[in-house]
Parts: sequence; C-alpha cells; structure tokens
Amino acid sequence: MYAIVDIAGQQFKVSKGQKLKVHRLEAEEGKHVELDNVLLVSDGKTVNVGTPKVDGFRISAKVLSHGKGDKELVFKKKRRKGYQKMNGHRQYLTELWIEAILGKGEKFDASKSTAPAPKAVKAAEPKAKKVAAKKEAAPAKAAKKAAPAKKAAPKKAAAKKAAPKKDDKK
Repeated sequence: MYAIVDIAGQQFKVSKGQKLKVHRLEAEEGKHVELDNVLLVSDGKTVNVGTPKVDGFRISAKVLSHGKGDKELVFKKKRRKGYQKMNGHRQYLTELWIEAILGKGEKFDASKSTAPAPKAVKAAEPKAKKVAAKKEAAPAKAAKKAAPAKKAAPKKAAAKKAAPKKDDKK
C-alpha cells in the first residue's frame, strides 16, 4: 500500500515503514504527526484519486530528527564587468518515519504498530579514539620492521664511458 501526500508544498510517495526527509516541520523530535493532505491512495488493487484530496485518509508519522541538508552553492557572475559572487545554502530538514496509512475512521496505536522500527544510525567514531587506535597499532608495525631482513646483493658500479674525442683543427 502506498500514498501520495503533500507535505510542506512538495509531493511524496510514501509507504509504511519508510524514512523521509522533508522541509522543516514545526514539531518536536519524537512527537507523532498526522498528515491529512493525501492526494492518492493505492492498495495494489484499487486506486483512490482525490479531487484534490482523498477524503478520510491520513498519514501517521513520527518526527525522528531535525537537521540541515547538503550545501548548495549559488554562483553569480556578470561577464566583462568583474562581478562574481558565491553563496552557499543549507536547507533545514525534518526526518520523518511513516508509521501507517490510515483510512476513514481508523486510529493509530503506536503500541500495536507492525512496521519495523527505524534503524539506529551508528555515530561516527570520535577523532581522538581513532588517533589512539593508530598509536596502539604503531608498536606492532615497528616490531615487524625491526625483524632482521635478508640483505640484498650489492649492486655493481656501472662502467664509465669515455667521452668522445674532439678533432682539434687549427
């Protein structure tokens, strides 16, 4: 089952158990929101298209986090005038987890939800820990280098070539 929903002026195709990043919503992290601007609903057999909305259908979602998107660079230039301007922009985003697509009269109960919980994102290891791990590994590498190695055969010196003689005609 999927639905097309209008969130903050943009249309998204959503299904149960999906993560979605949308423009910033005014809701706290961990809170549940209901999106009622559903434009289309399909259960695989039938498709309900709204004019403009499908009556009675809602999307239940949970706000996972707020953050910023990737930086978009804006560069302006006027040729032959010496004018150049570079700007960056990072859009404020809200990450949603779609819990259910609710029909007419249905209520969402978070305790009875069958959708898989969103996976926890593993935080990046702090730089200090990485440096400490490298220092611990360094003595082991040094011990390998200190082990006696086979000596390579000495190279023979190349024979020097005599410079060509110049004819002195005076």
